[in-house]
Amino acid sequence: MARAESATPATAERQGLQDAEYGPRVPHEWMILAVVSLAQLMVVLDATIVTIALPSAQADLGFTNGSRQWIVTAYALAFGSLLLVGGRFADLFGRRTALIGGLAGFGVASALAGIAPNVGVLIAGRALQGLFGALLAPAALSALTTTFTQPAERNRAFAVYGAVAGAGGAVGLLLGGLLTEYLNWRWTLFVNLAIAAVALVGARMFVPNHRPEGRPALDLPGTALACTGLFLLVFGFSRAEQKSWSSPQCWVSLIIGMILLAFFGWWQTRAEHPLLPLRVPGERNRGASFLGMFITGAGMFGVFLFLTYYMQLILRYSPVKTGLAFLPMVAALMVAAQVATITLLPRVGPKPLVPLGMALGAIGMLWMTSLDLHSSYAAHVLPPLLVLGFGMGLIFAPAMAMATYGVHEDDAGVASAMVNTCQQVGGSIGTALLSSLAATAAANYAKGKQASALVTAQANLHSYAAAYRWSAAFFVVGMVACFLLYRSGAPKIDPNAPGAVPL
Repeated sequence: MARAESATPATAERQGLQDAEYGPRVPHEWMILAVVSLAQLMVVLDATIVTIALPSAQADLGFTNGSRQWIVTAYALAFGSLLLVGGRFADLFGRRTALIGGLAGFGVASALAGIAPNVGVLIAGRALQGLFGALLAPAALSALTTTFTQPAERNRAFAVYGAVAGAGGAVGLLLGGLLTEYLNWRWTLFVNLAIAAVALVGARMFVPNHRPEGRPALDLPGTALACTGLFLLVFGFSRAEQKSWSSPQCWVSLIIGMILLAFFGWWQTRAEHPLLPLRVPGERNRGASFLGMFITGAGMFGVFLFLTYYMQLILRYSPVKTGLAFLPMVAALMVAAQVATITLLPRVGPKPLVPLGMALGAIGMLWMTSLDLHSSYAAHVLPPLLVLGFGMGLIFAPAMAMATYGVHEDDAGVASAMVNTCQQVGGSIGTALLSSLAATAAANYAKGKQASALVTAQANLHSYAAAYRWSAAFFVVGMVACFLLYRSGAPKIDPNAPGAVPL
């Protein structure tokens, strides 16, 4: 009893010193983490969960292959083009307001898509999911950023959040397969109602609603430039995937989109209340994290799409078995995220961790180029998957933590939006480039050969290997760039950086 009594004042004194340095702890912080992680899981799931259900939906509703592509593209277009606005909305009107609005809207949009009687309603529902996801995702991450200010708790929270963000795509493949195979394709959409309902109750109960004093006005010209530019950029890359790089729509959209984004950058230096204050990406570690998430978004596409094709078309796995095959990668990612963010990041900083994760990503991708018609899962697929999972864990959690580290509280939403925007646009570029390169490799292999099942299978293998090699190249570029850009040593904010908040 005496020991407990003597420890209490010391604990209180230590807590008081921490509160003085970092600010008082937010009540129910771990419940906030649970709510935020659920919200992020729902957004990330929907990037892949519906993909596995598309063949069943197409057979049920009788739509064309062209319409099928729009079910995926509508979500990506709305999500990618509106993220920055969603992040600024959270800064201006409060995290809880944005989070609750995003959760409620996402649930309604999922219900609309789930009961769709035709492909038009399904596409509209997916677009609305993307719109509310763009409000939800940055609000969730910024709520986490402003809740966990004490370094040890912050690192644990971002380890969990980074693992959810990195593993959500693979979990989506498994859950999509299970729901489609044992229930119905519509349940890949209805499942969001349960997730959104639980997160909505938690958000109302536990998430505080910080609003800046004086609430600055929204940058309308910047909003128009950013939304239109991002929309055209994502649309251009999606057209390249569908129609090839010879499509005029592709190049016109890409060129106009890049011009508008250049004007957006110029305008942000002159706007009184900029949508994206340049102090946000201007801090060195933060800028490196945004770039790292962009490159990882592009490179990771090779795993989820082409390895899924390989397991289903070559190894003849069912959708459920394919999803289960990704689980070891998810486990490796979660372990690496915990070790990297809780143990290593506070001691060595992001410079050795993120570049090492990029290097492991490149090794895993190159390893997968050796997969052939006779490869087995345990001997040939599992080892590179584990390497990839560990590498992604070293990237996602530390990069997400550093992307919002030290940002001013009033900029937390737009900084969080930049993380998601970089990953989303990177994924769109990866989708278009890798799909185009893979199709070219398959066509070159089959040229001059008599059509047969074996030739088709070998052509597919060549296309997958080409995608893996280019994904590896993305990760090598990311490794070099992040090594050069990240500061050495434990995380700290440059006091001379614009808008820095010492932590």
